[in-house]
Amino acid sequence: MKKLEKGFVQIYTGGGKGKTTAAIGLAVRAAGYGLKTYFVQFMKEYPYNELNSLKHLNEWITIEQYCGDDFVYKKEPAPLEEIQKAKYALARAGEKMLSGGYDLIILDEICVAIYFGLLKTEDVIPLINVKPENVELILTGRYCPTELIDKADLVTEMKEVKHYYSQGVLSRKGIES
Repeated sequence: MKKLEKGFVQIYTGGGKGKTTAAIGLAVRAAGYGLKTYFVQFMKEYPYNELNSLKHLNEWITIEQYCGDDFVYKKEPAPLEEIQKAKYALARAGEKMLSGGYDLIILDEICVAIYFGLLKTEDVIPLINVKPENVELILTGRYCPTELIDKADLVTEMKEVKHYYSQGVLSRKGIES
């Protein structure tokens, strides 16, 4: 089985579109090389269509979803149940990362989970600190805390220059969801 010699910590953040898509692209590229990815999505319990596509690569890519985001739309604090789901998901990602069975660990929307109070930055830093040398760790989401940016090896900020949402175009199946 192929392994990475050196794994890095990558962050995809910012207000523009494409953070999750970039992470999925990494997972697909890694699968093409025979590397295995554990992909956990925070605050995305909705059945996004990328899940349908990636099922075809389930030998190489494992995806799990934890936590909803209804409380955000209701403008309520994060419920204890959702906080517990997020903590469980983070612990599970840590177990997968240390298991030796995965080459990439993707924490999709973890920065958003921190921003909305499901996790704390201090919950995530220990995971970065124990990352094995040959594992790539990818974090995505808007509102990335400076402390995580400081720990990363690569940070890409997606910047919105123009978006059709501002013209009333809603999320389209197969493109945004």
